[in-house]
Amino acid sequence: MNINVLSKNENQEITSIVKKLISQISDLITSKHLEPGDKLPAERVLAEKFGVSRRSVRVAILKLESYGILISMPQSGTFVANIGTIAMNGMVEDILSLGIPNFKSLVETRILLELKTVRLAANRRTDADLKRINKALNAHKAKLLAKEDAVQEDLLFHLAIAKASGNVTMNEIMIGITPQIIVDFKKYHKDYDTLDELRIREHTEIYEAIEDQDPDLAEKRMKEHFKLLYEYCDVS
Repeated sequence: MNINVLSKNENQEITSIVKKLISQISDLITSKHLEPGDKLPAERVLAEKFGVSRRSVRVAILKLESYGILISMPQSGTFVANIGTIAMNGMVEDILSLGIPNFKSLVETRILLELKTVRLAANRRTDADLKRINKALNAHKAKLLAKEDAVQEDLLFHLAIAKASGNVTMNEIMIGITPQIIVDFKKYHKDYDTLDELRIREHTEIYEAIEDQDPDLAEKRMKEHFKLLYEYCDVS
């Protein structure tokens, strides 16, 4: 699996496209007088109508879903939620006023999120989940021992834990925020490359706690793993 981490300019461009799409979808709902339960046009149709990629449409729809404005049903499509026009317009206005998250806000969100996902992973993990986490763990270790860049493997380890949590929403958020955090942390923390042994040990301890299905220990190990991120946030 290849993880592409976007640059700040690319993130800004995508955010701008998605915000414009959100506004356009909101206007479409209003102009077509769509009622709660009415179906939106398919992603392909929306992409063609607004001249953007289907991926951009999907991101915009996910954002509107997270605010409770839209509801997606597998094999059926995307529908307008049971929400009034005033509430919908207010929420859309909130979405459009949001800026691009800075490093500190992303880290704070990730820490809160991962302390929960690791507990859920410890409780819910399957044998398949363990294999996926262990595979990422070993790949990360091998890269570090070979003194190679291991950003993608680090990311995949944490995403495997999020997947093992069994919570699709948490997994989606993790996919969205983790790549840039790892890259920024490596970019600005001068000691990052001297911490290889510590990172290997901490990842291993997190994996073992999940394997033992011990949510309290898993959370404790994850907190220890985040110590440097905590410190970095405090001085940012």
